[in-house]
Amino acid sequence: MSTIQDVARHAGVSISTVSNVLNGRTDRMGAETLARVQAAVAALNYRPSRAAQQLKTGHNPMLGLLVPSIANPMYGFIAREVEAVAQQQHGHRVMLGNTYRDKDVETGFFDDLLSHGVRGVIMISSQLDEQHFEQAQQRGLVVVSYDRRATPGAAPAIDHVTVDNLAAAQLATAHLIAHGHQRLAFATASGQTMSRREKVKGFQAAAQAAGLAGSAQVVEGRMQDGYGDSQMADLGRMLAARIAADPQRPTGIVAVNDLMAFGLLAGLRDAGLVVPRDVSVVGIDGLFLSALMNPGLTTVRLPVPDMARTLVDRVIARLADPGIAPAEFIFQPDLVERESVAAPARSARKQA
Repeated sequence: MSTIQDVARHAGVSISTVSNVLNGRTDRMGAETLARVQAAVAALNYRPSRAAQQLKTGHNPMLGLLVPSIANPMYGFIAREVEAVAQQQHGHRVMLGNTYRDKDVETGFFDDLLSHGVRGVIMISSQLDEQHFEQAQQRGLVVVSYDRRATPGAAPAIDHVTVDNLAAAQLATAHLIAHGHQRLAFATASGQTMSRREKVKGFQAAAQAAGLAGSAQVVEGRMQDGYGDSQMADLGRMLAARIAADPQRPTGIVAVNDLMAFGLLAGLRDAGLVVPRDVSVVGIDGLFLSALMNPGLTTVRLPVPDMARTLVDRVIARLADPGIAPAEFIFQPDLVERESVAAPARSARKQA
């Protein structure tokens, strides 16, 4: 295995010159010298030791990415985009962990990351309480939070990157209303996160604006693991059975996310109902799997690549300059129309 000394001898330069190239300090280096070092690195297939770099700097060129559960394909989508940006644009690898939205598990991961020299982490949690995030930051960990806004009335202590969840639910609900639906439901898990709470507000605001507050309901169910991220499709299937048994069932349903919508589609089919003839369904996420459903799922698409780029860029920027003030970055979603929404049946309109 080649060493940095081998590279220096091959290029005819000092070890410090090779080190400068490896660490991107080439502003004052001649083009010919830089080319010789790069050619030597390639010829010897040299790979710098991550362990040696960590011993020298106390930092590891890696980022943490903590998600509720990779069983939800949305988090896999985000992880892929985060990893691509971190590696291709910043030379950082990504360590992935599942937290199940458990505060103690999240805190344990913070301890592990710090002990391994990792100084930046992207948190997908959306819990109402972020005090343990702020405590980790005080210990030297740069934390960027995804899927929730900063706590109202408080100066942000960490960065927040999120889609406008309230607008996402409003968009989905307004789409159903525009197709003539008057009996509406919002299907969700009972474990409250800030993003879920914002979606419920958006659903209710759209219904109220259309004069349908009295016929709009929130339908929720509880899962064994509290927040239900890994079991959201099963929960959707269970809620669909409950909705189908209601004599005054809603004709239009907004799901808290696409995975919940997938379960609803299956559960409504189990109950003998046809989507969208009997019930229309809209998801929120924009997963590629939505286009593969039967019928294709209408969904509110989140700008995941843009958000992932901001997540990584903010971690890297604040690692380089801890004095950068924390900020909030809100992205807007858009609607993807497919076959899961249609006008309600005439009998349903008469009952409304």
